[in-house]
Amino acid sequence: VQLQASGGGSVQAGGSLRLSCAASGRTYSNYVMAWFRQAPGKEREFVAAIKWYGRYVNYSYFADSVKGRFTISRDNAKNTIFLQMDSLRPEDTAVYYCAAAEAVSRLAGENEYVTWGQGTQVTVSS
Repeated sequence: VQLQASGGGSVQAGGSLRLSCAASGRTYSNYVMAWFRQAPGKEREFVAAIKWYGRYVNYSYFADSVKGRFTISRDNAKNTIFLQMDSLRPEDTAVYYCAAAEAVSRLAGENEYVTWGQGTQVTVSS
């Protein structure tokens, strides 16, 4: 599986961006995909994850720092997930990475994801 992330950019505080992560190659009917981010000088951190079985989304999970502002969704036909980011804050500035795995025991566990896309830069100015 290969992951291609896109949709980053620069926006003022309070604005919105939508990130996309398209999966290609061999994909699985049961899957977990997630977004992580890494700000300058900081470790990579979990943002959100979506888990599904077949055509149906089973579960989504968010870091406390983005809960209520970010949503995660999936387009079955395009093998793509989206991260809608609203009410952006300067502290959301980071490189955002998408990741995938067939199964994880902990959705926020970075080490459990086996496939990673390239990062996409999100910059939020005050």
